[in-house]
Amino acid sequence: MISTFVREQKRYTQKDLCGIFECTEEMVVSLIRKLKEYGVLKAVKKSEAQKDMSELLDDDIEVADVEVGENEYLYVFTFVGVVIVAGCVIKCYPKYLLNANKPKEELQQVLKVLDNFNKKEQIIRMFNDSSESSSFNLLAVLLFLLQDYYENGSYSNTKEIIESNGSGEIFWDKTINETFAIIQDNRPFYVDLLTRKRVEDDFDYFKRLHECILTTASKEMKEADLLDLFEITEVDLTDEVLDDFGEKDYILYRIENELNTQYNTRKQLVLKTLYAYVAQSGSLYDMDCLSIFGTNSFNIVWEKVCADIMDNQLERKLKDLSLPVPLKPRYNRQNELIDVIEKPMWTATGQTASDTLIPDLITISGDRFIIFDAKYYNAKLEKDTPPKGQPGIESVTKQYLYQLAYQEFIDDHEFKSVTNCFLMPTEEEEVIDKGEVKMKILSGWGLQDIKVRFLPAKMAYEYYLSGKKMKVEDLGL
Repeated sequence: MISTFVREQKRYTQKDLCGIFECTEEMVVSLIRKLKEYGVLKAVKKSEAQKDMSELLDDDIEVADVEVGENEYLYVFTFVGVVIVAGCVIKCYPKYLLNANKPKEELQQVLKVLDNFNKKEQIIRMFNDSSESSSFNLLAVLLFLLQDYYENGSYSNTKEIIESNGSGEIFWDKTINETFAIIQDNRPFYVDLLTRKRVEDDFDYFKRLHECILTTASKEMKEADLLDLFEITEVDLTDEVLDDFGEKDYILYRIENELNTQYNTRKQLVLKTLYAYVAQSGSLYDMDCLSIFGTNSFNIVWEKVCADIMDNQLERKLKDLSLPVPLKPRYNRQNELIDVIEKPMWTATGQTASDTLIPDLITISGDRFIIFDAKYYNAKLEKDTPPKGQPGIESVTKQYLYQLAYQEFIDDHEFKSVTNCFLMPTEEEEVIDKGEVKMKILSGWGLQDIKVRFLPAKMAYEYYLSGKKMKVEDLGL
């Protein structure tokens, strides 16, 4: 099985992909088609300008079919995470990791962030949906089973056992009916007491089935070089194989019956996952297999990370904010900070629209009001060189408007300073001050120019995963 790294948003030729996947042009065309079908890969027209780009615009995407040996297109991975297709394990790392070819440790951390980001959904993505078809997502199933095992152990059922003079509760009916009593003073005395207790059944069919599939899953993940990447310890619980449990239809029949008797949520979820695994009979080696763990929208993950570590207060009730002076009476104490922003009024209807300006995150630190915008860009900002890969004009103007939208609230509550700031990820170890972006026509209104900070992604993820907050002072604003 081929296991390789690729960088999100990097431009690859068809020849590059043949080398990466160690396959023929015919094989790579098949891979490209499948990856395009599920939105993992996009094609753009080959040009000198495209080679240097770190973003992908919708207008640049080409929908033409792929042909063997063509040299007209460049291929762009628009995904962060792990993709398994036709026996190839593709490890897609984020675009800001510019100086690493095999960033295993960095991707391990990113996968933890993705797992943490997704865990609130409490669902298993067993199937990959595309515009044309749906395929079984075996990787998601294997990851759930292994992670659930380390949290909850093997599936278990209990059985009742009867003991003579055991430690469990006395089973009086059985003791009276099946043992002898000594009568003294018209009172019975029982020499042997039959007791009962419930113990885990080590030979339970479903416990054995669960452990068999766990062992198989662990072996597959190890062979695919994924155990280390997901930081999962290898599992070796049994020598049994799936065929030992009967024909597929029989196994599915047994699982269905067990599902009808179990009301424990965790047990139901495990049984349903085992059912899907057996029913699909999948393997990571299958040529038709396409499994994924990750996202096509890592920008949303970056926004969530920044909002979490910078203590976003946008959705906090006004009464709960630590303001420099008490909340003015004209503000509804039960409203959230986001509700302060005015909504457009359409006079023809006499009603306001439901949508309005929405900043990424706002931090209130003492008497400072800070408006952050988390930008997932690879901006090149060097002295005496035109900027490249930077946020567009709409992002810049919006950031000024956010301050304008809150200016009255800021004045009412006597904040001493207001700061606008873009936060962009970097692979470096320290926060990098990249100056400001300014527009005279807007800063002339007394609005603050927008500071630019490159925030070490590794540091941000450490804060996010530990649940800690970053100090605003560390940004050097």
